[in-house]
Amino acid sequence: MKIGCVKEIKNNEFRVGMTPDNVRAYIDAGHEVYIEKCAGAGSGFADSEYISAGAAIVDSAKDVWNLVDMMIKVKEPLEEEYKYFREGLILYTYLHLAADEQQMDALLDGKVKAVAYETLQETDRSLPLLAPMSQIAGRLSIQEGAKYLEKRFGGEGILLAGVPGTPKANVVILGGGTVGFNACKIAVGMGANVTILDVNLKRLEELDNLFGAQIQTLVSTDSNVERVLKDADLVIGSVLIPGASTPKLFKKKYLSEMKNGAVFVDVAIDQGGCGETSHVTTHDDPVYIEDGVVHYCVGNMPGAVPRTSTLALTNATLRYGLEIAANGLEEACRKSKVICTGVNCYLGKITNENVAKAHNRESVDIHSLI
Repeated sequence: MKIGCVKEIKNNEFRVGMTPDNVRAYIDAGHEVYIEKCAGAGSGFADSEYISAGAAIVDSAKDVWNLVDMMIKVKEPLEEEYKYFREGLILYTYLHLAADEQQMDALLDGKVKAVAYETLQETDRSLPLLAPMSQIAGRLSIQEGAKYLEKRFGGEGILLAGVPGTPKANVVILGGGTVGFNACKIAVGMGANVTILDVNLKRLEELDNLFGAQIQTLVSTDSNVERVLKDADLVIGSVLIPGASTPKLFKKKYLSEMKNGAVFVDVAIDQGGCGETSHVTTHDDPVYIEDGVVHYCVGNMPGAVPRTSTLALTNATLRYGLEIAANGLEEACRKSKVICTGVNCYLGKITNENVAKAHNRESVDIHSLI
């Protein structure tokens, strides 16, 4: 199979879908690999490294798209890339279609075979291709939140950990999954007061056993969320339903009850966000203030640390990519229920139920199409 990787064009997105080591793995498996010139530069990978691994360097993104059977990316294609969609092309990347109907329609119209990292689910219900970026985004959320608590950014002007004789910041984390756990880990490590909420009592028990008296766990109800937000200095939104639009737990009415200069980091923004007042921002202009609360809603947070993010992501995506390349998508799906869960669109049909529900569309079982 001919495998391709192009330079990401999203705002301040420096990650790349394949490392030279990935290239070597595909070449060793008998495939051809085409890399757009300078695609890996933002993550610290030179064209010469890709060439040494066996890839062909191509001058333009257009030529790579037109050459390959499977395109491996990091972020969803932007509108200017829709023209490259064609029937039968396998696209293997993050898609987040529940929050992007325009992209979904372009994939359907182009009859692309679209495999989304964020919905691929293992038999134990884990999300192996979302997990590494969730780990990074969770850790970054505290780092970024602490920065935007500084007065010059509109924050309260407080230090997250405080110092002897001053109060520590109150950190509230909505959701105890991978993002929430990693945010909690960093917040506790920095010495903040941490409250984490989740609807899953078993998960709260696990978090309580891990962190003990260092954190407060609460069941996520509207009344509990409203109560803890009144004293919050930093709020992390880390709610996820795979493939689906994110529920709006952080409501507009809460803002007037919160501290002036409190910070809300909506890590779920790429799936639509868990805040009623959230809208996507970029690394160029990451925050805005509404009702006195600083909102940080960058849609590609891990892009800020591309070397770490690229290595973490491609460590996870390589295994499944090799399965698809070796068998073709159809045979890979017949052999693996896990691969099936990643297929969001197939030759003009929506094949993920949550994506379809987000747009009031019908979904089709992938097995009936292959």
